[in-house]
Amino acid sequence: MASPRSNRSHHLLLQLSSSFLLLSSLFLHAARTTAQNSSLAVRDYILLNCGAFGQLQDENNRNWMGDIGSKFGPSPSQNTLNVTAATLDNSVSQVPYKTARISRSSFTYSFPISPGRKFVRLYFYLATDFPSDSMFAVTANPGNFTLLSNFSASQTAQDLNFPYLIREFSVNVSSGSLNLTFTPAAGVPNAYAFVNGIEIVSMPNLFSSETLTIVGTSTTYTVDETTALQTMYRLNVGGNAISPVDDVDLFRSWADDNHYILSAATGVTYGQDSNVSIRYSKVPEYAAPTVVYGTARSMWNNPSISIAYNLTWLFSVDPGFLYLVRMHFCEIRYPFTKINQRVFSIYLNNQTAEPDADVIAFSGGIGCPVCRDYIVPTTGNADQQDFRVALHPYRATVPF
Repeated sequence: MASPRSNRSHHLLLQLSSSFLLLSSLFLHAARTTAQNSSLAVRDYILLNCGAFGQLQDENNRNWMGDIGSKFGPSPSQNTLNVTAATLDNSVSQVPYKTARISRSSFTYSFPISPGRKFVRLYFYLATDFPSDSMFAVTANPGNFTLLSNFSASQTAQDLNFPYLIREFSVNVSSGSLNLTFTPAAGVPNAYAFVNGIEIVSMPNLFSSETLTIVGTSTTYTVDETTALQTMYRLNVGGNAISPVDDVDLFRSWADDNHYILSAATGVTYGQDSNVSIRYSKVPEYAAPTVVYGTARSMWNNPSISIAYNLTWLFSVDPGFLYLVRMHFCEIRYPFTKINQRVFSIYLNNQTAEPDADVIAFSGGIGCPVCRDYIVPTTGNADQQDFRVALHPYRATVPF
């Protein structure tokens, strides 16, 4: 997750799903699609379809409420317009991207919600019939967090070669309300702000009060209630993408990792043994869907081949931030049930994060998921830089 700009030092979160020398993946399961089946009580769950009226379903059968006439929307005095795109790209869902709330002046959405940490997801699609000069900031209060600054939906979509954008943040709400303000960039001719959809979901304190050592230093960093985060990447490694309805506890999207693997040394993927069940003890069930832990990507099955290979994922990030990398591990195959049977090294942004990682030692047993968090610094003045996540064989033991 990325750290929106606040009075605290900036940092971002790069979240991966992983399992040992493998970053964990997907296995077939019975998808849960309603909150009634969830192990986590979701106190606030808002899907707001900006610029629309009434209730409409998206392609995942989630119900979105139009902001026209809603208690959340900007007041008439804020001079906003509700607009409808004439056409949509074939890959873009009608809801929430068909309509938008747009203005050349600042406007605010106000959400009366319970105190606590929330996922805030903002949806953007710059239709071909919209002006291309959108440039704006988004701030969240209480907390005075700048979630987006000088944000150009058209330029960002062009850089990513993707028609629509979703930006996900985690913010702590100390009071009983959350205000999201969209402000066109000052000094930019004809700049305007817009948004197609807003999603707010209660979440547990997945990272709060956790003190971590910054990789490569002796400095510590505490992720607490004053910290806001932006999700940069969330990957289901070795498996398929996971839609929000298949992560019903927190409605997170997990992308597959194929586009991020560096070089042809992609290793091998496999599923859990039929007699292995996923048992949550070290982490709560909402840490990640069970499907994340059910398959894996590793080196090679032959140790003599594995010793010559690494697994590396490459990401593009903004320099000058701290990054929080969360890795999910679970040993899912026999006969690997003992400490020192599979050991590997974790390198993050070319720094040693874990010289001799051992999933059984971390988790306590086969089929037991566990998370490992790392804070990683970045430096430089470029617009973007490469961030490597690499797993290397630990040569003092036999790698797999």
